[in-house]
Amino acid sequence: MHSQRVDSVRVLSPSGMLGAGWDHATIERGIALGADVISVDAGSTDSGPHYLGSASPKTTAKAVARDLRSLLTAAAGAGIPVIVGSCGTSGTDRGVDWVAGIAAGVLAEEGLDLTVARIYSEQNAADLKEHLDAGRIHPLPPLGELTAETLESCTRIVGAMGHEPIVAALRAGAQVVLAGRATDTAVAAAYPLMRGMPAGPAWHAAKIVECGGQCTSNPRAGGVLATIDAHGFTIEPLDPTVSCTPISVAAHMLYESANPYQMREPAGTLDVRDARYTAVDDRIVRVEGSQFHVADQYTIKLEGARVTGYETMAFSAIRDPVILADIDAWAGLMRTMITQRVGQTLELAADEYAFDLRLYGHNAVLGDLEPESGPPREVGVMLLVNAPDQATATAVAKVANPLLLHLPTPGMDYLPSLAFAYSPAEVERGVAYEFVLNHVVDCAGPADLFRTELGEKTHA
Repeated sequence: MHSQRVDSVRVLSPSGMLGAGWDHATIERGIALGADVISVDAGSTDSGPHYLGSASPKTTAKAVARDLRSLLTAAAGAGIPVIVGSCGTSGTDRGVDWVAGIAAGVLAEEGLDLTVARIYSEQNAADLKEHLDAGRIHPLPPLGELTAETLESCTRIVGAMGHEPIVAALRAGAQVVLAGRATDTAVAAAYPLMRGMPAGPAWHAAKIVECGGQCTSNPRAGGVLATIDAHGFTIEPLDPTVSCTPISVAAHMLYESANPYQMREPAGTLDVRDARYTAVDDRIVRVEGSQFHVADQYTIKLEGARVTGYETMAFSAIRDPVILADIDAWAGLMRTMITQRVGQTLELAADEYAFDLRLYGHNAVLGDLEPESGPPREVGVMLLVNAPDQATATAVAKVANPLLLHLPTPGMDYLPSLAFAYSPAEVERGVAYEFVLNHVVDCAGPADLFRTELGEKTHA
């Protein structure tokens, strides 16, 4: 059945993330409009390296179970597949099994018998070193050439799969596909491509629907339905009170894109320079002219995270107008005083720990790019200490404690009292991670780095 070509394919995208929640009525409306497949992403690198490094999810199990119940019951009733990508936030093997376990529970509770495929994307450093030695791994900006030591330092490495492993699972009989790390777009593009839709419209539509209703007039109201055909695609919100406009749809190409006209996938590059966005009515947008250029070399992007140390955080707040009148001078003095007192008290050299002082309310987000000037009314001061062990990180934060509470600015002739947000002031954040892989590996085939298991996994 899946191999038969059709005139169009309708992709229901309920949200930008499994576990974010939605109104089930919007799912029912998508089914009523003729959805052929439901696709949803479950993670990305957006939330930082912790989730990959620790192989832990950002979402809570109850939220994932709620959303899966909505999708699986609707899809079973309609006889259409469900595709979930980047399971467990980072797409590790543990993340796939975690979502599979939740799905198994939902299926049992609802009395549903659906064939589940799990596609694993986690990579072994030893195997990747063979690719590295053969010259098949290349850096993406801003990183440089990869070393074997960097590969070995990673606690987890994943490869971002394209649509092909998902298509293979569907053709093998999967009704539910739970994929490890995948490109956000592969999750939505897989089924249309399998049913013979052209690559340009399929990949472009997938890019627009990757975040559900973000391309609509009210992103909180629910997801969207994309209908892909031989000449283009249309986008329609699932909430009848919400609209898509040519601007709202075209603007999503700006989201997480270095180039708003091109987007690289493992198999090639989406090119929307000639795309035309037209309002069908006051809710629906039609897009034509998208193209997809197949690459000479198939590549898979690698993501890896490693431990950088342990972190302890402290947070205080400033309302004193004298300090706020020259907050940068105060922050400079704070950095100097922390360094001096840590050296005197703990006898630590500057290269034995690190700390960051962030002034929320004053350039903490944009830094030197901040366009507005003038003294702030209040500033939150976050001290983040990183050290090789938790005890040292906390000791540094404790040395800084009196300074965060009472440090006067240069020229101040009295001792100010600032405010800690909580007690105790030091919060131990545990292991800290950093991304160290942003590279691609040349592959002979789309499934080279991935493993698929079909059927129930009883121990998930």
